[in-house]
Amino acid sequence: MKKTQTLAQLISDKREEAGYTQKGLADRAIIDLAMIENIESGQELFLPPSIRQKLAMALKLNPKKIKSLEKQPEPDEKDFDRELLKIKILNESLKGHICPQCGSNLVCRVAIMYDLEDNMIREPKARCSKCPFYL
Repeated sequence: MKKTQTLAQLISDKREEAGYTQKGLADRAIIDLAMIENIESGQELFLPPSIRQKLAMALKLNPKKIKSLEKQPEPDEKDFDRELLKIKILNESLKGHICPQCGSNLVCRVAIMYDLEDNMIREPKARCSKCPFYL
């Protein structure tokens, strides 16, 4: 059996082992199908605790295993203000942002999530179209 190296591979492999489609996993875990698709395609690299817990329960995994494969943002860019970029994305300025690492275009979006008390949370997301940078 091959060793799972990424969050996307882990979720995809465990979903297939359990015999679920992406839609089936989304229904079983009570997670939006788009979130499952984003996780398995490698676009979601860091999960909110509620999503992590639901996936772990649906796939019979330890949440720590999922968390161990998540990528934490690395604050290694000099002269780059992550908070300013987050504010711009939240204000619907989704185009025209440049990657601080390679200078390519950033793909930006606002993820709408809900916490366990059903409060809406807007989370800015950005990833580089060329290099591994993500927000």
